[in-house]
Amino acid sequence: MTPQQPLLKLIDDVTGDFKNILLVWQLGAIVASIVLGWTLARMLRTRFGRNENQGNVARFGVESFGSVMGPLAIMCLLWISRLVLRQYMPHTNLINVAMPIFGALAAIRFTFYILRRVFARHREVSPGMVSFEKLFQLLVWAAYVLYITGMWDEVFYFLDHTFLPLGKYKVTIADILQAAISVVVLLMLALWAGTALEEWLMKMQGMHTNLRVVVSRTARAVLILVAVLLSLSLVGIDLTVLSVFGGALGVGLGLGLQKIASNYVSGFVILLDRSLTIGDMITVDKFSGRVTQINTRYTVLQGLDGMESIVPNEMLVSGAVQNSSLTNSMVNIATKVSVAYETDVDMVLALLEEAARTVPRVLKDKGPSATLLSFGADGLDLQLSFWISDPENGRGGVTSDVNRAIWRALKENQISVPFPQREMRILGTLPDAMLPVESTTVPKT
Repeated sequence: MTPQQPLLKLIDDVTGDFKNILLVWQLGAIVASIVLGWTLARMLRTRFGRNENQGNVARFGVESFGSVMGPLAIMCLLWISRLVLRQYMPHTNLINVAMPIFGALAAIRFTFYILRRVFARHREVSPGMVSFEKLFQLLVWAAYVLYITGMWDEVFYFLDHTFLPLGKYKVTIADILQAAISVVVLLMLALWAGTALEEWLMKMQGMHTNLRVVVSRTARAVLILVAVLLSLSLVGIDLTVLSVFGGALGVGLGLGLQKIASNYVSGFVILLDRSLTIGDMITVDKFSGRVTQINTRYTVLQGLDGMESIVPNEMLVSGAVQNSSLTNSMVNIATKVSVAYETDVDMVLALLEEAARTVPRVLKDKGPSATLLSFGADGLDLQLSFWISDPENGRGGVTSDVNRAIWRALKENQISVPFPQREMRILGTLPDAMLPVESTTVPKT
């Protein structure tokens, strides 16, 4: 049978249905299925897609899957309609043509849903993903055209009988395509399941944050491993050959991947011993900021200026780390000020403590403490210490607020803040053209 004959037969069958009075039942079933299917999808998006309790990624995933529900529901309704109508009419060729259309649309949207759930973060779709979606959509519609015209059998026969040499073996193009498709599909499903599990675990308030991260990372790794092993089995590759690969991988880790392996192990150590938690304010080496992500290889610190630093986990395990919120989030901050020697020390110390209490971020239960630090060259050096409970908001702002409150209090009470002064004497005979100068006082710069 030539490729034109299946297409001509399909056209004749559909044209024959148009001559039958029972065609109106097929049209009615198609229209009713479309209306009911799209209505169900709209109800799903309205019910779950606008839930404010969900995160952006979870809500984005529900909205994407809502677009899949439309063609899926239509295809199921058409299948039910075909079963019913076949009891009363010999042919349902129009429904047979409509079903693959919505099946292809469902396959396209389901693939888009999986891709965006796994790779689209913060609802941002990259241009590369958009290009891949367009290419996949073109391939699906091309496969639909081949199927509906009856040319798919001949194309598959060509692929199944065309061999490609791979070393000592010959493999057909169909086997290669089936292997690639099985691997990609299983990996995508594993990544999707891992993402869904991670989102579900992150909502469990009764579990520690680090434990949730450990479980989600481990589960994703296990799912990917199972998907790879299962896909290799489906392809027909003997899994015993992986022993050779495992030995080579071990040698590679021992020689060239020590740092990477160390960072991965350090990541699980950090998550398990709970020395760091997402939201902690830490300082390691020259990096300081709030912990926003703890991955298996690196940790992300976001500074108060918005700059993000990617710190290898090995640095957090082998080096010293200052954690401002490990067991206690309260932090002590100190600022210094000098006053003139004739100032009443007791009065000014009480004045400094009272000024610090006016700043909202300063803790009142652990009140400020002002002390006489030293007798300086230009005045009395005083120090004011105070406590805050929100180090994640930074120290510069609250220090500035306290200093401003101190300055206002000193000005209101007419307390002078001395500036450094030095007396310089010039000895010896001066030229007649110059006035004799015995001493002068200049500020120290």
